[in-house]
Amino acid sequence: MSLTTLSFGGGSLLLAWLCRQQLRNPACHGFYRFFAFVGVLWLLLQALPVWHAQLFSLRQLLSLLLMLSASGLLVSGLLHLRRARGQGREQQAIENFAFENTEHLITTGIYGYIRHPMYSALLAFNWGLYLKQPGMMATLVALLVTLALYLTARFEEEENCQVFGDSYQAYRTRSKRFLPLLW
Repeated sequence: MSLTTLSFGGGSLLLAWLCRQQLRNPACHGFYRFFAFVGVLWLLLQALPVWHAQLFSLRQLLSLLLMLSASGLLVSGLLHLRRARGQGREQQAIENFAFENTEHLITTGIYGYIRHPMYSALLAFNWGLYLKQPGMMATLVALLVTLALYLTARFEEEENCQVFGDSYQAYRTRSKRFLPLLW
């Protein structure tokens, strides 16, 4: 068995353990996010052997651009989430990770433009990894990760409508899901 296979198996088991609450409930957003995490892990392990190959090719430069964008989205999302968080809401789903439960709807900073900056970061990272080692299997995995993140966002938005009510509905009308001004 190869090191990549062992790493994927071990990493998937670790992710399954970390997401065990979410995996018990297919109606929560974390259920679908788990599959995005596993797909990104697979793409990462496929990309590692060729990470520095042809560094200045257009494909590698686009990959770098997507990964830098992912880093910016992730850091911005986490900073605004932490800054505006308040105390966790107890009525939110027990499947949520602690940092996900917020007392107030966050609509400032990056959240003023997109509702899911951390999922946007995963999307950008996903496609950046894909560009490192494109192929038929990688295309399928990258598309499945995209679908899993779309489903994650849709389920989370329904959960947020239940928690934040009309204010979340209004927020949805003035912001985009993943990309400012686009989607």
